[in-house]
Amino acid sequence: MIVKTLEEIELLRESSLLVGKTLAEVAKILRPGIKTIELDRVAETFIRDNGAQPGFKGYGDFPATLCISINEQVVHGIPGDREIKDGDLVSVDCGTYLNGYYGDYAYSFAVGEVDESVRQLLRVTKESLYLGAAQAVVGKRIGDIGNAVQSYVESFGYSVVRDLVGHGIGKNLHEKPEVFNYGRKGTGKKLIENLVLCIEPMINLGEKEVIMSKDGWTFVTIDSKPSAHFEHTVVVKHGKPEFLSTYDYINEVLSQNQNIE
Repeated sequence: MIVKTLEEIELLRESSLLVGKTLAEVAKILRPGIKTIELDRVAETFIRDNGAQPGFKGYGDFPATLCISINEQVVHGIPGDREIKDGDLVSVDCGTYLNGYYGDYAYSFAVGEVDESVRQLLRVTKESLYLGAAQAVVGKRIGDIGNAVQSYVESFGYSVVRDLVGHGIGKNLHEKPEVFNYGRKGTGKKLIENLVLCIEPMINLGEKEVIMSKDGWTFVTIDSKPSAHFEHTVVVKHGKPEFLSTYDYINEVLSQNQNIE
């Protein structure tokens, strides 16, 4: 596990905030009828105009700037000619690379008239993210984060994806430790000060199992039921974590955009 210096944390904060601003630019144009590739183009242009590079494009040969996953797609959806429809759950995961450090986090949007069962899935998944993040403090363990997420979402009858996890972040997009969204309290690696983690619950309305699509990237739920994904980047501190990521830019857009929540 790579503990960061205060200077590195500030660089990570800059990359992370650019992710939030990019997701807000996506939110501005997210609506029924728009193609996912259009969202991707806007994101890439915005990132490059701000002196950074897309963190995902070319990473392991991933072909795009954003991962856009719709409804039963869990993560790693590839933008293309698919049009967003009224009632879609749209998860957008974004990465940036600025001054030698990565930013990475995600938000799931409800587009138009979304079924109430899906709206609750989104609410609970987002709440579980903050419950998990609250455990990212000195002296706790990885299992405490996962247990907080798992116990909360399972109380609503939802399931936690086991095949995909959160991670550390820094000069590399994915660093140790792996951050599971399930687990037992008091187990796993002990959390130490200034460890930077991406905590990202991926929660399914139905069964926990996922399968890989033919494109070799997109994970989908085995029962074709919706999945939600939220992600924050936090620094392990004494007492309470420090958030490097924010949804404030997105929330500002959502307050003005009637098409999405």
